[in-house]
Amino acid sequence: MKVVIVGGVAAGASCAARLRRLDEQAEIVMIERSGFVSYANCGLPYYVGGEIQNKSALTLQTPKSFLTRFCIDARVNQEVVSINRKQKCVTVKKLQTQEIYDETYDKLVLCPGAKPVVPQFSCGVHPQVFTLRTVEDAFKMEEFITKNQPQNAVIVGAGFIGLEMAENLMRRKMHVTVVEKALQVMAPLDEDMAQIVHTKLKEKGVVLKLGTAVKDIFAQAEELKIALDNQDTIKADMVVLAIGIAPDSTLAQQAGLALGVRGTIAVNPHMQTSDEDIFAAGDAVQVHNSVSDALTQIPLAGPANRQGRLIADVIAGKKDSYEGAQGSSILKLFEMTIATTGLNEKTAKQANKIYECIILPTAASHATYYPGAENMVLKVLFETSSGKVLGAQVIGGQGADKRMDILATAVQAGLTSKQLAGLDLCYAPPFGSAKDPVNIAGNVMENIRKGLVKQWYTLQQPANDKDAVLLDVRTPEEYAQGAFAGSINIPLDTLRDNLDKLDKNKHYYVNCVSALRSYLACRILSQNGLTCYNFAGGYRYYQLTNPNGPENKTEDKGTLTACGMGGACTAEK
Repeated sequence: MKVVIVGGVAAGASCAARLRRLDEQAEIVMIERSGFVSYANCGLPYYVGGEIQNKSALTLQTPKSFLTRFCIDARVNQEVVSINRKQKCVTVKKLQTQEIYDETYDKLVLCPGAKPVVPQFSCGVHPQVFTLRTVEDAFKMEEFITKNQPQNAVIVGAGFIGLEMAENLMRRKMHVTVVEKALQVMAPLDEDMAQIVHTKLKEKGVVLKLGTAVKDIFAQAEELKIALDNQDTIKADMVVLAIGIAPDSTLAQQAGLALGVRGTIAVNPHMQTSDEDIFAAGDAVQVHNSVSDALTQIPLAGPANRQGRLIADVIAGKKDSYEGAQGSSILKLFEMTIATTGLNEKTAKQANKIYECIILPTAASHATYYPGAENMVLKVLFETSSGKVLGAQVIGGQGADKRMDILATAVQAGLTSKQLAGLDLCYAPPFGSAKDPVNIAGNVMENIRKGLVKQWYTLQQPANDKDAVLLDVRTPEEYAQGAFAGSINIPLDTLRDNLDKLDKNKHYYVNCVSALRSYLACRILSQNGLTCYNFAGGYRYYQLTNPNGPENKTEDKGTLTACGMGGACTAEK
């Protein structure tokens, strides 16, 4: 059997190596149009920024190592330009010599990946305008920076690559402006969580221009001028286009293979295209979102590797099915870790999910009495009826990745809030708490599902309630630092003594710093016949996500404690 694989990197290289392990007799040919058959493209921004200094560190395998270890014929700087399905062969161009030849196959695997979106600008293809997709792109950008020492950089797009490049160009001592058409960075985040990232970027000196699109880029001498749709013009020494990627499905389309959403290559659960002898994997394919059931594109390295491995199994006669992906992702941004999995509020609504979300704004990375604990913010979505975890977002420092991996596992396994609360996780003071933030998240969800507390999320909710009373149960000192306009202050520890002053015909919208004391207050109020709602995330979260709000007056938000008791509170909700 002869298998030709179009494209290396994640899906193609994974498929080739797995197939060899399963079938020692198969003839395997892998054709890659770049000069590198297997490389760490997720590490490219860090090479440009100087965090990774050795070029060879980016290369995982070479044509020589593939041949020596796996007996795989890996060809670089060659491009498959057409597929003849009837003859079962592909036409290949050697890019360095322009020589054309045909290669037959029994099974064909398409792993063409995706290509950067590059609009047509007045500057045309310009040596100071870059994309970052291949090793060659990274070398080209790093060489330009080293030689020319640019001072001002504009990044168009605020997704993963855009934000990683913002950090790494600042490492190279540049002034960085990020232009993003949407009103927030990072589409997988909810708008409120994205505000925390906006604050971090601004603190680091990144200029953010949100809700703004680039109309054109002009070249004047050695300077670029970027025209925005708000009539502003920015000057830059270099521009990085990180607008997004499009599936490179041209080969499949020309061969008459069925396409899916966004121009992706349609595949069945065995990763077969509409031609049973042609498979496809990676950034170019249509996949099933395992949480929403929607058909989509998820261009991430983890799914690509798993798809390539599965194709090898199917070709080798081990029937298997791809169960989809949920889009788990993580990003390092300066000292901040940003991670997501599953659905956010936008995609949950699109999937017609009936859900609620809980927010822990001061979750500690480990026991707070052990030195070095850091706060993280957790937002978790769950299905109201079943308690099934639908998605999560975590922003913080150390320990954020650990919690997200747990939550990603919970989403994939279909765990409920009760099961999340009961997870038997490792504990020692340097690593966690006896009640881990993930367990606490499960407890909060269970309290909501059992009707022990109702939540309110925005100031619009009490504003639309004619019987609303905003009740702040923080200490007078905390209240004086900043509070919601029109709220009354009754500290939690004096609430029972003041119940006779509260009107049972009113609806009490309660808040504290982290939603813990306000939860305790709601339990007191509800058991005394009053209608009440707990502010999800608390005033601390409001400050984090509304940095320019009129109530946000506190200078040092980090000094506020979870319970107003001079230290972090570990009381179980």
